[in-house]
Amino acid sequence: MKLILGAANAGKHDAARSLFGAHEFLDGSRESFEAAFESQAIESYHLLIRRLLDENVNAIAFTERLILENPGVIVITNEIGCGIVPLEKKEWIWREACGRCTCLLASKSTTVVRVVCGIPQAIKGELP
Repeated sequence: MKLILGAANAGKHDAARSLFGAHEFLDGSRESFEAAFESQAIESYHLLIRRLLDENVNAIAFTERLILENPGVIVITNEIGCGIVPLEKKEWIWREACGRCTCLLASKSTTVVRVVCGIPQAIKGELP
């Protein structure tokens, strides 16, 4: 498993392609939850988590299942917790779930890459 994270539009998608050869991406903002268990790469995992919460699905349990059933997946997610804590409870719960799921993914990933201004930086493991 590999995790790529960074700000919106920081170049995470391109990093997944160039570093790990990803060419098929599941869009977490709209595609089926079940497809995640067979995908080569999932982008917008933070939006997949929002959808899970909207459907009353436990995001942590889903992420644990993903780790078990698709251990080779590349997960791409935005860093969303760096800023002002939202006033709306739903937004706070979403950020909390994203943080917990991202920590879980990072702990099980062989490589964790943070992309800043299109530049990938290994924060766990090594870049190929």
